[in-house]
Amino acid sequence: MAIPMLIGHDVIHGLHTVFPIPLAESCTWNPDLLEQAARAAAIEASTVGIDWIFAPMIDIARDARWGRIAEGAGEDPCLGTAMALARVRGFQTDDLPVGHRIAACPKHYVGYGAAEAGRDYNSVELSERTLRDIYLPPFKAALAAGAGSVMSAFNEIAGVPGTCNTFLLRTVLRDEWGWNGVVVSDYNSIGELVQHGVAADLREAAKLSILAGVDLDMESGAYDQHLASLVRDGEVPVALVDEAVRRVLQLKFSLGLFEHAEFDTTLAKNTLMAPEFQALALAVAQQSLVLLKNDDQVLPLTAGQQRIALIGPLANNRADLLGMWSMASQAYAVETVLHGLAQYDAQVIYEQGCSIEGDDLNLTAAVQAAELADVVVLVVGESAAMSGEAHSRVYLGLPGSQPALFDALVATGKPLITVLMSGRPLVIPQIAQKSAALLVAWHGGIRAGQAVADVLFGAVNPSGKLTASFPRAEGQIPVFYAHKATGRPAEGAGTTQFFEPFRSTYLDESNAPLFAFGEGLSYSRFVYSDLAVLTPVVARDGVLQVTATVHNASNRAGAEVVQLYVRDLVGSVTRPVKELKGFQRITLAADEQQMVRFEIPVSELGFHGLDMQYRVEPGAFKVWIGPDSTDGLEGAFTVTA
Repeated sequence: MAIPMLIGHDVIHGLHTVFPIPLAESCTWNPDLLEQAARAAAIEASTVGIDWIFAPMIDIARDARWGRIAEGAGEDPCLGTAMALARVRGFQTDDLPVGHRIAACPKHYVGYGAAEAGRDYNSVELSERTLRDIYLPPFKAALAAGAGSVMSAFNEIAGVPGTCNTFLLRTVLRDEWGWNGVVVSDYNSIGELVQHGVAADLREAAKLSILAGVDLDMESGAYDQHLASLVRDGEVPVALVDEAVRRVLQLKFSLGLFEHAEFDTTLAKNTLMAPEFQALALAVAQQSLVLLKNDDQVLPLTAGQQRIALIGPLANNRADLLGMWSMASQAYAVETVLHGLAQYDAQVIYEQGCSIEGDDLNLTAAVQAAELADVVVLVVGESAAMSGEAHSRVYLGLPGSQPALFDALVATGKPLITVLMSGRPLVIPQIAQKSAALLVAWHGGIRAGQAVADVLFGAVNPSGKLTASFPRAEGQIPVFYAHKATGRPAEGAGTTQFFEPFRSTYLDESNAPLFAFGEGLSYSRFVYSDLAVLTPVVARDGVLQVTATVHNASNRAGAEVVQLYVRDLVGSVTRPVKELKGFQRITLAADEQQMVRFEIPVSELGFHGLDMQYRVEPGAFKVWIGPDSTDGLEGAFTVTA
C-alpha cells in the first residue's frame, strides 16, 4: 500500500466561502457559532483535496501595530482558549463528505503575538511566567482537545528561535504536556535560523531543529538535503528521525487517509459556496459587528423614510472586504454595503469620495451628496493588504485622504454614521468623538455588506463585543485591560513629591484605551443587578459560584455577552487588575430578565509562582459581573487552603 500524501493549506477564515477575519469572528463571543464556521471551512477544504489546515492562529496579541492580530482572537487568554477549542473542534469534525478527517494546526508556537514594536517576525522578550500564564494556555488547551499538529513560530524568545527551542518543543510540549502530535516548522523558519544567527548554514539549522523536536520542515529543504548525512555522521540519532516519521504516519492513519485513498473530484461542485455556508457567513458577520457609539439613537435607520448619503472608499468595495488570507475566493462573491442598503428600499446617494490610500479626493461630490441627504453613512478603513502577515503599521489612523473626507462630512452638520472596516484596532479618537454613531465592521467576508445593512436598519440588533482594545494613540501600545497595578498605580494618591503625585501615567494622554476589551453596544438596554457570591469562602479544590440578574429594560429583543472578571488581591507575585474567567452569551426578549449563573473551578484562578509551578494561593479576591472589562457589579470572596 502506498503512503498517502498529506496536503496542507492556509484556510484561515474560510476557503471559497470567506467568513469575517478571525479577530472579527472572536467579537461574536460565540464559540458554538465559530465551531460551525470552522466546520464549513473544513468541508470545503476537504472537497478540493486539503487534508491539513494551517489554523487556527491562537497567538495572544496586544499590539495593534502587528498585522497578524487580524488572524487571532485578540488580547485575552481565557477568550482565546475558548475560540481555539471551538475552531479545533470545527476543523477536525468527523463527518466530512470525503470520508476522512482534517487535521488542525494551531499556530504559532509560541509568543509570536508579542513581537517587539509590533513588527512582524521580530524578537520576543517574555518572562517564563508571562509565557506560561498568558501565551501558552490556548496551545495547551487546543492540543489537549486533540489538535493533530502544531506549528512552531518564526520568532525567538529570550534569544532562542521557536524552531530550535528545546525548552518549548521538548520540555513543555512533550515532557510536561505529554503531547505526541506532529510539529511542523513555519514557512522556511528552519532556513531562517541562519539569519537569526544561531546556525552557520542550512545543515546546522537542520540539526538544531530535529534535535529540538521539529518533525516536518516546511519549504526550506534543510531536512531533505542534510538529514541523511547528519544521521550517517552521528550528529543526529536515527531514533529521532524514526520518531518524527512515526508521528507523521500516525497522523495520516488517524485522519483515515490510508482507508480513503481515492479522491472524488466531483464533491467540490456541490459543496463550495453552498447556500447554507453563505447563510452561516452572514450570521457570523452580523454577530461580529461592534457598535461603539450611538448618540441620540441615530441608529437604527428607518427604511424608506430617510435619504442616505453613502460615502467612502469601502462603501462599494468588494475585494477588500475579504480581508487577509483569502486567496481561494473571488471578489465577485462579496456583497458590498451599497448592495446591502439596496435591499432596504433605501434612498441612497453614493459617492466614493477618495481611495483607501493615496491623495486622490473628491470633496465636492461627497459634500454635495451629504447636503442632499438626511444622514451620512461613511465607510472607511484599511485595505485587505494593510493587515495580515508582514503588514505591520506604525501609524494606525485612517490612511490616505480618508481623514480629510471625514472632516469635510462632519462640517456639513449632517448626522454622521461611521462604519469602520479594518484588520486591526485603529487609532481614531477624532472619529469616535465627532461621529454620531460608530460601527466596527472589520473585514467581514463575503456577506459583510448585507450584515452592515442589517444592523444599520435594525433588522439585526448588534451584539458584538471587542476582543482587542482600541488605543487612543500609538504611544499607549501595548494597551490591554489585564495590566498590572504597579507600585504607583494610575488610580489612587500616588507618591507625593514637591506637592505633585507621582503615578504611572502619561503627561499628555489617559492610560485608558479609547475602547476597551469587552465593550460593545446594543439597540437594547441591559441592566445588571443582584450580584450574589454564593461561595464567599471557597476551597482551592472547590468551585466559585456567582450569580447576577440581567434585565432587558427596552422594548426590543437583544443578545448580551455577560462577562465575569476576578482579581487576586495579594499574591506571591503581582497579579493583573482584572482577568476574564467566564462569559455567557444570552438572548433576552423585551422586558425579560434572567439570572445568569457562573461556576468557575477555583483551579482556574491560579498562576505560576516563584518556583514556576502552577498554583492557586489562598487569600482575598474581587469578582465582577458586567457588560465589559470597565464596568460591572462587584463582589468579593476568599479562597482557603
